[in-house]
Amino acid sequence: MKNFITTLKHIWKIKELRNRILFTLLMIAVYRLGSRIVLPGVVPSVLENFNTNRNSNDLLGLINVFTGGAFNNAAIFALGIMPYITASIIIQLLGFAVPYFQRLQQKEGESGRKKITQLTRLLTVAITLVQGGAYLTYIKSVGAISPNIPVSIFWFSSIIILSTGTILAMWLGERITDKGIGNGISMIIMVGIIATLPQALIFEFTAQVNKGGLLTFVFELAAFFGVTMLCILIVQGVRRIPIQFAKRMVGRGNANIPQSGARDYIPLKVNAAGVMPIIFAQAILFLPMTIAQYFMSSDGSTAQTGGFLRSLNDPFSMTTAMFSFVLVVVFTYIYTALIVNPQQYAEYLKRQNAFIPGIKPGKDTADFIDNITTRVTLPGALFLGLITILPKFAFNAGVNQGFAIFFGGTSLLILVGVVLDTLQQVESHLLMRKYDGLVKSGKLKGRSGSGMQIGANM
Repeated sequence: MKNFITTLKHIWKIKELRNRILFTLLMIAVYRLGSRIVLPGVVPSVLENFNTNRNSNDLLGLINVFTGGAFNNAAIFALGIMPYITASIIIQLLGFAVPYFQRLQQKEGESGRKKITQLTRLLTVAITLVQGGAYLTYIKSVGAISPNIPVSIFWFSSIIILSTGTILAMWLGERITDKGIGNGISMIIMVGIIATLPQALIFEFTAQVNKGGLLTFVFELAAFFGVTMLCILIVQGVRRIPIQFAKRMVGRGNANIPQSGARDYIPLKVNAAGVMPIIFAQAILFLPMTIAQYFMSSDGSTAQTGGFLRSLNDPFSMTTAMFSFVLVVVFTYIYTALIVNPQQYAEYLKRQNAFIPGIKPGKDTADFIDNITTRVTLPGALFLGLITILPKFAFNAGVNQGFAIFFGGTSLLILVGVVLDTLQQVESHLLMRKYDGLVKSGKLKGRSGSGMQIGANM
């Protein structure tokens, strides 16, 4: 405890770090405030009554978790940052498949990145209009619109407000990245997710105490801690491929060039795809629900759409679990193949006059890295698939839906990844100013890892 307090004092002494943390907290406060401001024309009592009586074990409840409760509140940030995430994913995939976007991302430097940013923002607005229309249809279906406001005026004004809210949330994320601590967009998502955690914990504690199962609640916390530690282990796990630099003359001014015969390694991450496969899978599973919102009955249900769609609408159904597991495993291999290019690794090593001991440069090196990547990706893909469906097993074991979501899926991986990245930045500021790091020995490793980073920036 004493070391913890000392570390907090060191953090507060660093003016730049202190200002960044305070700025981040201010932006987060603005975002949380916007999550409580209800759209004009919405009757909160009607919406609250519907959400209380509605079965929360559906994708709408899951969406509400990612927006920090703003979805159920019909707030100006009801759509959160998710339209921007969807647009970013689409642009990123186009960068792998379309030559124009490849040129913007890889060859046109800063001007290309600015063009990509502009296109992403425009696509975000378009996606917000589509998702906003579906969301307003959902609000109308539950009768939460005030009868004193014409529907056309409510529709037009709410679409503009929802779009503005998403753009404002995106702007807040960008400001956090520039002037705050951590990745702003990821921080916004994490704040939305973690906002529902205290309420879920209190509800689960109350439910278990009323059933006389306090020991069960303690066991649930222990299981949650174990799953979190496993996620950290997988997020940080790498397969190191040793490399060696050929002997060469090093001048006095070339201090950054590896010395003769120096050794390094290529860190191939066990989970190179990160949380993206889960996001892809959930985006596909969200699509039927988005379409179904346009056809909701007067009570807000989707009964007329068929039993299969209703099973997909339940994130804890066996149908959703099977689809999610298969989609996540497939997308993990696809996304890893897109971001890890063995040929680029081989070419980079050749340019740096480096080689993998026992492996010939060129095609043999590329094939060797490709084989290692394929084998390393298998446990990572299976782990992501298991993490995706783990909330279902937690829910079936008696954990309430709100708390069960945190036992895996995107929620837990985002929390782990964002916290590690943020703590790594804090530790960097401390070490730069000759203070001790956040851990007693070694360094805190975030998703960036260490070693020779090849391919990520090429």
